[in-house]
Amino acid sequence: MTERKGTAKLDFLRKIEEEVQQKWEKEKVFEINAPTTIGENTDKNKYFVTFPYPYMNGRLHLGHTFCLSKCEFAMGYQRLKGKQCLFPFGLHCTGMPIKACADKLKREMELYGYPPQFPEEDEEEEEQKKTSDEIIIKDKAKGKKSKAVAKSGSSKFQWDIMKSLGLQDDEIVKFAEAEHWLEYFPPLAVQDLKKMGLKVDWRRSFITTDVNPFYDSFVRWQYITLKERKKIKFGKRYTIYSPKDGQPCMDHDRQTGEGVGPQEYTLIKMKIVEPYPAKLSALKDKNIFLVAATLRPETMFGQTNCWIRPDMKYIIFETASGDLFISTQRSARNMSYQGFTKENGVVPVLMNIMGQDILGCALSAPLTSYKTIYALPMLTIKEDKGTGVVTSVPSDAPDDIAALRDIKKKQALREKYGIQDFMVLPFEPVPIIEIPGYGNLSAPLVCDELKIQSQNDRDKLAEAKEKVYLKGFYEGIMLVEGFKGQKVQDVKKPIQKMMVEKGEALIYMEPEKQVLSRSADECVVALCDQWYLDYGNEEWKKQAMGVLEALETFCDETRKNFEATLAWLQEHACSRTYGLGTRLPWDEQWLIESLSDSTIYMAYYTVAHLLQGGVLNGQGPSPLGIRPEQMTREVWDYIFFKTTPFPKTDIPKEHLQKLRREFEFWYPVDVRVSGKDLVPNHLSYYLYNHVAMWPNDSGKWPQAVRANGHLLLNSEKMSKSTGNFLTLSQAIAKFSADGMRLALADAGDTVEDANFVEAMADAGILRLFTWVEWVKEMIANQNNLRTGPADTFNDRVFISEMNSGIIKTEHYERMMYKEALKSALF
Repeated sequence: MTERKGTAKLDFLRKIEEEVQQKWEKEKVFEINAPTTIGENTDKNKYFVTFPYPYMNGRLHLGHTFCLSKCEFAMGYQRLKGKQCLFPFGLHCTGMPIKACADKLKREMELYGYPPQFPEEDEEEEEQKKTSDEIIIKDKAKGKKSKAVAKSGSSKFQWDIMKSLGLQDDEIVKFAEAEHWLEYFPPLAVQDLKKMGLKVDWRRSFITTDVNPFYDSFVRWQYITLKERKKIKFGKRYTIYSPKDGQPCMDHDRQTGEGVGPQEYTLIKMKIVEPYPAKLSALKDKNIFLVAATLRPETMFGQTNCWIRPDMKYIIFETASGDLFISTQRSARNMSYQGFTKENGVVPVLMNIMGQDILGCALSAPLTSYKTIYALPMLTIKEDKGTGVVTSVPSDAPDDIAALRDIKKKQALREKYGIQDFMVLPFEPVPIIEIPGYGNLSAPLVCDELKIQSQNDRDKLAEAKEKVYLKGFYEGIMLVEGFKGQKVQDVKKPIQKMMVEKGEALIYMEPEKQVLSRSADECVVALCDQWYLDYGNEEWKKQAMGVLEALETFCDETRKNFEATLAWLQEHACSRTYGLGTRLPWDEQWLIESLSDSTIYMAYYTVAHLLQGGVLNGQGPSPLGIRPEQMTREVWDYIFFKTTPFPKTDIPKEHLQKLRREFEFWYPVDVRVSGKDLVPNHLSYYLYNHVAMWPNDSGKWPQAVRANGHLLLNSEKMSKSTGNFLTLSQAIAKFSADGMRLALADAGDTVEDANFVEAMADAGILRLFTWVEWVKEMIANQNNLRTGPADTFNDRVFISEMNSGIIKTEHYERMMYKEALKSALF
């Protein structure tokens, strides 16, 4: 009974919400069509807001809800201002995650039976190795091994993840087919959002992929148009690639490493010369190279030695040219996908060695003034970047001068690793670059200034690098023959090109940071045949910048993020072979990937209700009696491009005019609300593709983008594994829709992380309950209230306060709802 007492106020509010929501549904309050005639001034009074359709591999959570609440609040405000408002809501199913989860379930049932009998803890290690479902990655901070697990929770097994969603065994089985996800989760999302009281025109909702024939047709039309306009190209491109999935791994297919791209290195070939180390004596007749990956090819004139980590594992493998390379297994795996080995993806290992096996070996290195240099020990080399072989330039690299001084000073260190004096003592830093204020031996100078004692002074060395590298790149002047007097930044590429042409170096790529695919595979950079959107094209880039100039971004940081992205954005692979989606119309072996089919779909919202008739998968009867196969390219052109003549079609003219009128009335999108993490990908593609589709009609380009931070729950990161997590339906059950909405508004307005505080939601329930009680009291008591003119001093103060409150509602215009909550509601 006591528990009941605790939820009485909540139940009271929930009852009101349910009654009102039923009334809205019955009266179709948020279903809105374009007016039958569009005059010159009509479009001034409409408001069209969109939110990136969420991915349908689970229930919507509070993070989604926070972001879409911005659309919802804007919608309420603009409706009160008398505008015709449209908030449509789609559901995204394209891409890998659903297919990967379905396949994982299938694999678990094949391996462990039904219902699966998973191995005990001690057998798990073995099983994991066998199924390679996960990669063991080193936890850098703790120095111990930790497991990479699927994003949807801390459980290793997809079966357990599904159980944590409250599903029974006989229900889970069905999820081994990807199609079942498309039938199961989208209706739940709609149901949860309706309980929130979202002001959405649900007739316009849809799911993506070729399951929906109208959406599929729309995406194919878009891609045919982009290809014809030369925005899509084909060729070999460096791309982040998952060997396990056998295809490129785009942002939305990643478990970690979103936004990470390929990084280019110059691979320096240092030839091992006589006398060979004992371990390599069997390979005497081969050309063997230590290969070092550097970002600074222009400093190779200053090499004095090369660094190897004694306790690290290296491999010797054969390249396509017959040369033998020594590197880590991880970097060799990358190279094998970039044409370095005879067979793509296969590393022909001839020998496994430890670093100490090759310490002291003599090398002939390109560009250096020393005829022979030697491989010396360095204990701080990391395995997660580069090749494990580091070339040493003590004149310009603080780490190198600190390590070289250490080994020169410490005879015991030399003796420990069998390094003889002649390999170290005669080698001095070589002046190769003059930097204003730092002279021509910048690294030794800065190390002396900062009093760096040894290679273990990590913090000071980081500071030294920061000082030297930036200044060196922007202000450094070359001192070496052939490049004397030229700026460092101008010679980087020519020096790289010269070395590559002479066969002294190669171009090598790896991911900037570690990337794990959804199937927990560590990704590589591969040279792949692919269709790609040519976002690096100068003219197209310039047009996208033009869209950005006129775009309202609500804050400076969002604009800066856009500017930075547009500056570096290059090709984006738009095709893949695995997952769900629409087939590439001219090359059907490829699917259009999930970030690429979602750039102009806001235009599809304007006509979806007339084509699909409110059925999510587009397979119900069309209100205009149109069949998917009637939606030819010419028909889509007519709807979306206003200068297109009426097409050859058996669709009645008035029906097509109605579709065109919906688009013309609602477009452009007045504001798109999203998480800030989508600025470097989805939101930038959104600008590019709008300008590509409507190059001469700036009236169709995006008007505003409102980006926000991630949502914390009670000041901590939301995470299923720690239990600090709420789905949308849980939050409504716990706080009522309105209690939750108040806490969402209060959570934060900036691009910094926002914070949903449960105590605030609880206080919201009390505040709303008290307010309703007061309203009831006033209505019951209205005959006893004062009548007559409101002109006393107190009345004037009251009116002044109300006017002041109205002025402060400008926070609504700026979409600052925490501020609006303070100034308006409280």
